[in-house]
Amino acid sequence: HDQIYGKYCTIEEYIDCPPDAVYDYLADPYNLAEWTYSMRDFGEMDETGLVPSLDKIGGDTWIYTRTTANPIARTVDYHCSWDQKDHLWMIYLMRVIDAQVVFNKPGSVVLWTNCKHPFYEQNPFEETAPQDRGVWVGDLWPFFYAGHHVEMQNLKAILEHCHAHGLPINPRSIAGVAA
Repeated sequence: HDQIYGKYCTIEEYIDCPPDAVYDYLADPYNLAEWTYSMRDFGEMDETGLVPSLDKIGGDTWIYTRTTANPIARTVDYHCSWDQKDHLWMIYLMRVIDAQVVFNKPGSVVLWTNCKHPFYEQNPFEETAPQDRGVWVGDLWPFFYAGHHVEMQNLKAILEHCHAHGLPINPRSIAGVAA
């Protein structure tokens, strides 16, 4: 795995949905509950944009997320960490590209990269971890590609279904409550 993927995990996918709609959906951190494998039970966003939720992979592990989004570049970066909210070191980098530009057809290309931060090797915040949790997020690095592939297929299916059937892509945005 290390020889193939090394310190990066990058996946990509074509999604038959307009790029601005894909960007808008990704920029709302509450939508992570819909397409990710394990992020659930989102709490209220604080004044800094930090949102707590539970990562079910770690049992009931708190994960904290702050979204940094740029609508002009259509980049959405999720800055996250397990157990503590003071040092967000798990960074999920996403970019939405207009497929018309790169494939000469409508839709979007989504690029997603994770970098293997040194903290994946060992939890530097062990004092904040639940005593009974048997897994550390870094233990899962060998499965990031497979897991993110499943999540990207979820994202694709949700967005293509909504777009094809004229459904709202991001209902929270339409209601005026997007982050």
